[in-house]
Amino acid sequence: MPRHVVAIAVTDATPTFELAVPCEVFGIDRSDIADPWYELRLCAAEPAPLRTPAGLRIEAPYDMDDLLEADTVIVAACARPVQLDPPASLIAAVRKAHELGRRIVSLCTGAYVLAHAGLLTGRPATTHWMNAADFGQRFSDVDFSPSVLYTESDNVFTSAGSGAAIDLCLHLVRQDHGSAVATEIARRMVVPPHREGVQVQYTKPPVRPREGDELNPVLQWARDHLHEPLTVPQLARVANLGERTFARRFREAVGTTPLQWLLQQRVRLAQELLETTDEPVDSVARHSGFGTATNLRYHFGRVTSVSPQTYRHVFRHRAATQRQLRSAAS
Repeated sequence: MPRHVVAIAVTDATPTFELAVPCEVFGIDRSDIADPWYELRLCAAEPAPLRTPAGLRIEAPYDMDDLLEADTVIVAACARPVQLDPPASLIAAVRKAHELGRRIVSLCTGAYVLAHAGLLTGRPATTHWMNAADFGQRFSDVDFSPSVLYTESDNVFTSAGSGAAIDLCLHLVRQDHGSAVATEIARRMVVPPHREGVQVQYTKPPVRPREGDELNPVLQWARDHLHEPLTVPQLARVANLGERTFARRFREAVGTTPLQWLLQQRVRLAQELLETTDEPVDSVARHSGFGTATNLRYHFGRVTSVSPQTYRHVFRHRAATQRQLRSAAS
């Protein structure tokens, strides 16, 4: 039985993690679990030398012609210049591979390449939450889902940011070899075999009133008073509107109810405090209007699917890593 060939399209300055994940899942010999295992090929989509943002050199001995021979084609996350203007040879190769019936996969911002190639038109797709607004605006013909971990449609797959690359790669193993094999790979990687979740915990809830909207002053007033008890009748009075009229106009302008918006704004404020200060959770709860740590944990967990402590740990670790990378680059 021939090996299933997985080819990764590699561009310069591709993020290290999103490149490492498919190398870990598909590039290590796992024939003790399933035989034959995958054959991994790194295919250069740009001229050498190719490096990660941290300066690690990437040896990619295959090219775009080799990409077409693979059973699964993966476009790893890519740097901003590639997101905006992918190499023509990469676009052509991805299109041709799709025409040949290959399985096409993007990890994180690799979705930009698939969108440029026209493979996501009318399909569900996702990418890193930080790129959601930009991606949705650039590719309005894509059925964009900013909150899911990964999408699948007619042999075309996309994943959300960073850790979701693991979820999608394990999903592909599950498709090819079954749940038991995928679970064993996850066990060896010390990660959950399957996450029931979304990336909403890492997003900041949008506020969508148009510039000049009559509700903007009351929205700003509410943001300035989030630490205080706030009610819909109180907001309606500030807006000089009756409660029913205020609630109707609020939903039309903002897209949600006043109470839900207040909850989102308080969670957003709590996120900022957890990211940027060392205040204890009790203090974060008071300043963001939740009153007690118990209330904060309950509502924060409902909105984000993680605890305040976990959120702070994740973003503090990420910020430290980014500072180290910037320091190394300089």
